[in-house]
Amino acid sequence: MNSIKANVVVDAKGLSCPMPIVKTKKAMNDLEAGLVLEIQATDKGSKADIKAWSESTGHQYLGTVEEENVLKHYIRKSSNDDMLEKNHPNVINNDELEIKLKDNDKIVVLDVRETAEFAFNHIPEAISIPLGDLEGRMGELNKDNEIYVICRTGNRSDLAAQKLDENGFSKVFNVVPGMSQWTGKTTGLNK
Repeated sequence: MNSIKANVVVDAKGLSCPMPIVKTKKAMNDLEAGLVLEIQATDKGSKADIKAWSESTGHQYLGTVEEENVLKHYIRKSSNDDMLEKNHPNVINNDELEIKLKDNDKIVVLDVRETAEFAFNHIPEAISIPLGDLEGRMGELNKDNEIYVICRTGNRSDLAAQKLDENGFSKVFNVVPGMSQWTGKTTGLNK
């Protein structure tokens, strides 16, 4: 049985990205510094999302335990009250990316959604590296390329863009609002 004690529990079971993060942010705002938040989720992608969100906000990601198909994520609220959530500074919208794709074959579209999301529907030529795998697979990307990071809504791609930036990738752009609103060409099992 799970012996990890959390001060507050967030129920995000049955919700998909970005809802577990949205609920986590709200609960974190109300939590006192130093206390531990437990987020219960069933979305497999939530592990990578919550870990990356914690890192980007400076909260301490403690780990994840799986019990009966429920992922229980633990985050400790940082004690620094003036911490602000960072966002990647370079952002472009879907329409701008669509124009760039027509005019330039040197750009890279990096899709950081889970592999199942990518399989059903993605931009042709996009590279699939789920957010949780990004750290181990950065070597597959060229630091000289312009990299346009996309996910479903712009949350995971923002975290991925920050991570790439920290690792010496200087031409990285977060695509907003992402695949949920993409009207350009796509390929995949839904076609």
